[in-house]
Amino acid sequence: MAILNRTPDSFYDRGATYDDEPALAAVDRAVEAGADIVDIGGVKAGPGDEVDAAEEVRRVAPFVAAVRERHPSLVISVDTWRAAVADACLTAGADVVNDAWGGADPELAAVTAAHDAAIVCTHAGGATPRSRPHRIGYDDVVADVIATTTSLAERAVSLGVDRHAVLIDPGHDFGKNTYHSLEVTRRLGDLVATGWPVLVSLSNKDFVGETLDRPVPERLVGTLATTAVSAWLGARVFRAHNVAETRQALDMVASIRGTRPPAVARRGLA
Repeated sequence: MAILNRTPDSFYDRGATYDDEPALAAVDRAVEAGADIVDIGGVKAGPGDEVDAAEEVRRVAPFVAAVRERHPSLVISVDTWRAAVADACLTAGADVVNDAWGGADPELAAVTAAHDAAIVCTHAGGATPRSRPHRIGYDDVVADVIATTTSLAERAVSLGVDRHAVLIDPGHDFGKNTYHSLEVTRRLGDLVATGWPVLVSLSNKDFVGETLDRPVPERLVGTLATTAVSAWLGARVFRAHNVAETRQALDMVASIRGTRPPAVARRGLA
């Protein structure tokens, strides 16, 4: 799942894909590099300038329509917590609602169901959208993640979302400190054991930066290590900025596991 930020203040690319032309070119590059899904967001996850629903729709819905026309078979995801924004973007051609803020808008799942779309149910620790965690604590963070995400998933199904169109996301960094995100990664197999397909959003996040004491531009190695561990433990979808590198890491894990043959095998055979 390639990340495409339609924001002028993204923590990662600082607005590099805010305008249409570079954003469409970025989608083309992501598809060429091996992305199966493109996740389009119109609001920076962290604190920043206020972006109301109308502005979020303006940033994302027409762009979704343009991507759908350009890539008819691509799976398009929209990163939003607002039902009104999801409605506009699904109407424009999106397939998935990535609810990174854990059901902050109770109408979001019903809108997803009305469009026969898929949804990502995320653990955010009850945090308000666009807020940062402050002295947050859990008796057992993984138990809380499982209880929250599976409850959101079952609710989505009860509202009409196809059970096979629901994913759960432990929400690294969201409502968590670095120790929490590391524990969730270490015990990711517990989430996989619920039977819901697991999506992880690890790319260049603060828990990687804090663990290795690296700024955003230097977090790729840590991200790929975490991606490989998550893949080995059974995660199914990987939200990433660096698509080509992530694809190679995932292919390598799959080949070690035995579910993907090597692309070339000459050594010792000729």
